[in-house]
Amino acid sequence: MKILMLTQWFDPEPNFKGLIFAKELVKLGYEVEVLTGFPNYPGGKIYDGYKIKLYKIETLSDIRIIRVPLYPSHSKSAFARIINYISFALSASILGSLLVKKMDIIYVYHPPVTVGLAAILLKYFKKAPIIYDIQDLWPDSLTVTGMLSNVYILKVVNKICNYIYSISDQIVVLSPGFKNTLSDRGVSKEKIHLIYNWCDLDQLTSYQPDNNLTKELNFESNFNIIFAGNIGVAQALDTVLKTAAIIMKKYENIRFILVGDGIEKERLKKKTEQMGLNNVFFLPRMRYKEVGKILSLADILLVHLKDDPLFRITIPSKTQAYMAFGKPILMAVSGDAADLIVESKAGCVCKPENDESLAYTIKKLYNMTSEERNKIGNNGKQFYQKNLSIEAGTKKFAEIFNSTVSKKSKLLLF
Repeated sequence: MKILMLTQWFDPEPNFKGLIFAKELVKLGYEVEVLTGFPNYPGGKIYDGYKIKLYKIETLSDIRIIRVPLYPSHSKSAFARIINYISFALSASILGSLLVKKMDIIYVYHPPVTVGLAAILLKYFKKAPIIYDIQDLWPDSLTVTGMLSNVYILKVVNKICNYIYSISDQIVVLSPGFKNTLSDRGVSKEKIHLIYNWCDLDQLTSYQPDNNLTKELNFESNFNIIFAGNIGVAQALDTVLKTAAIIMKKYENIRFILVGDGIEKERLKKKTEQMGLNNVFFLPRMRYKEVGKILSLADILLVHLKDDPLFRITIPSKTQAYMAFGKPILMAVSGDAADLIVESKAGCVCKPENDESLAYTIKKLYNMTSEERNKIGNNGKQFYQKNLSIEAGTKKFAEIFNSTVSKKSKLLLF
């Protein structure tokens, strides 16, 4: 069976359903081809070694990658982001129709929603069913992150989403809340499938210890709370700074390390200086295979998002990476993500955007013995291996691919 992976973001950009997923599908006997853009996420600048041109065909791990041009951007400007999304959709639609081989399945990674429009055109020309993998609910997330506030544009986006859902043959979601929300919006429950996300465990654990970094930030003699990932509006990390101010008054050895980049980073760094916080440190974004050396130095791994209805049905992707790494998780997110931590006994949960709740829970974890924290971390690791690993998730995708193609073949017989 031949599968086309249609995604705006692909390796070397951070994407846990990129090359790792393609390679796992190949292991199961599928032939995989990828249609994507020139790498520029999350910084909005084309990666070293790449230059935008009409198209580029390369091979990674024996998988054919077709890259088509786009307008690189990941700024606060809604207009620039829209151009970024539309430019890729147009390139994927026009050039993709000419360059991709005939396929049996079109697997689509969403967001952005414009990728879905390109998928519909490819479905029309290539006569292949669409499996639509929803990682982010639109237009909901556009409102929450502040990217768009125009009511009329949001209504248009909502109509586009509903159209894509109706055209897609099967839909995959990452949480029970996503499934219920789409069902409430009129999508047939029969074509919605829940498959939890995974992480690239091999890359995450392939790091080399960095003794210089350990000494530089004095990790060994402190209690380290680490947040790793995008530093944007949705993460609402002002709360972490307020919490750090509370903690600093009583606990000198509890520190917060924020690893990553994003549109909010510079503002938060300035605010940290203004607040006189000597227990908050910022580290640059690291390649996925290097971030493990930071996570390994953590006593607690933090997840934090805005207190918004959308995030109550979201499971942040870092959750799986944290669980797989075997460290206690502090989940400052309500809803499905918190339920997952409670079910797996992988950490503690607290209220999002609530500095007092976050500070209280940090003190609770700090006062545990190292043996108690290790047990919590191991709970998460075991739960991940059994229920959330890439092997478990890819097998579920394979079942969807096979049943979809089988249904199509039966229809062609009549």
